Amino acid sequence: MTFNNNLLIAVDFDGTIVEDAYPEVGKPLIFAFETLHKLQSEGYRLILWTYRSGSKLEEAVAFCKKNGIEFYAVNNSYPEEIFDGIDSRKIHADLFIDDRNVGGFIGWTAVYKQIFNYEPTVKKKKGFFSFFK
Repeated sequence: MTFNNNLLIAVDFDGTIVEDAYPEVGKPLIFAFETLHKLQSEGYRLILWTYRSGSKLEEAVAFCKKNGIEFYAVNNSYPEEIFDGIDSRKIHADLFIDDRNVGGFIGWTAVYKQIFNYEPTVKKKKGFFSFFK
């Protein structure tokens, strides 16, 4: 699976970028910010898509900014979108990274591998039976 870097990626906060400690901000999950940095550097547009609102949302945005991530949009499909309370809150994105996926969150290493189509090379060990091939 290979993706192009013009995609919009919606990313959840609690349980995905950080450990779920709502209403507090949890500790960053391993490789979360490294992967988000890589995505941004490759031109992907990231949307913070979270249940949080008000001051709790501001805390999440500030935490991400402190860790070097500024989002294309927050809880919107695009920066200028205004939520009127009538339309659905389902946003437009090409990919959703969320801990509430069927089967749970796959982890940032797996996200990285899927988006960047990356598989590390594994060196095969030579053993006794390798002489018979």
